[in-house]
Amino acid sequence: MSGQLKEVRNRIKSVQSSQQITKAMKMVSAAKLRRAQDAILLMRPYALKLQEMLQNIVSNTEGDIDMSLAAQRPIEKVLVVVITSDRGLCGAYNSNLIKLTKQLIREKYAEQFAQGHVDIMPIGKKGWEHFVKNGYKVNDEYWHLFANLNFEHVKEAAAVALNGFIKGTYDAVEIVYSQFRNAATQVFVAEPFLPIAKVENKADGQKKIKADYIFEPEKETLIAELMPKILNTQFFKAILDAHASEYGARMTAMDKASENANELLRNLKLSYNRARQAAITTELTEIVSGAAALAG
Repeated sequence: MSGQLKEVRNRIKSVQSSQQITKAMKMVSAAKLRRAQDAILLMRPYALKLQEMLQNIVSNTEGDIDMSLAAQRPIEKVLVVVITSDRGLCGAYNSNLIKLTKQLIREKYAEQFAQGHVDIMPIGKKGWEHFVKNGYKVNDEYWHLFANLNFEHVKEAAAVALNGFIKGTYDAVEIVYSQFRNAATQVFVAEPFLPIAKVENKADGQKKIKADYIFEPEKETLIAELMPKILNTQFFKAILDAHASEYGARMTAMDKASENANELLRNLKLSYNRARQAAITTELTEIVSGAAALAG
C-alpha cells in the first residue's frame, strides 16, 4: 500500500511541475501575442488597400505596359510558400498548415507534382523539417526567417517568388498560412500570390468599376516600381498574420493544458486520499485484531 501511495505522490508532483511550465508558457505567449497582434492589426488595412489598388490597376491597364507579374500562362511549375512555426506546443497549428499544403497540391497541382515540378519554400522550422523528411523538393534558404523577423529579410524571401515568376522558373506561386482573427481563432488559407489576380466581373453581369487613377510619373515607370513593393507588402502581411496566429494558438493550447492538469490533479488527489484512507483502515483493523487476540 505504501508503494502505491508513493507512486501517486510522484505523479502529483510531476503534474504540478508540468502545470507550472504550461502556465509560464501561456503568460509568455500572451505577452508576445500582444506585440504580434498589434503589428498585424496595424498592417492589415494598409496591405488590403494596396492589394485592392494593385488588382484594379492590373484589371484596367491595357497596351504595351510591362505586366510580367500578372502574366497568365499555362501552369507547369509551381512554388508553394508554407508558413509554419519554429517551435511546437501550439496544438494542431502546424499539422493543419501541413495538411492544407498537401491538400492544395493534391487537388490543384497533382499533375505538376507527379512531374516533380512543385517546389516547397517553408518558412518556419516545423514545416521545413516535415517536407525535407518526406522527400519534397524544398527551398531551404528562408525556413529560419522568424529568428530575425523584419521587412528586409521578408523582402529577400519574397524576391525568390517574384524573380522566379518573372524568369519563368515558376508559373504560379501560392502561399499557405494562417490568418489571425483572435487568440482563439486562426483561419488556415491557401492564397494565390502570383500571377496577380484581376478583379472579376460581378455575378449580376455588371462590369467591374474602372479605377480612375492619376499616374505621376508616367504609368509605365510607376507600375514597374509599384508592383514589387505592393507584393512585398502582401508577403509581409502573411508573415505577420502567421506570427500572431502562432502565439494565439500556443497561448490557447497552454491554457487548455493547464486546465487538463487541474482535472488530472483533482483525480490524482482523490485517488491518493482513497488509498491513504484504505491504508489507515487496514492498519486500524490490524491493531484491533491484534488487541482482540491478546485479550482472548
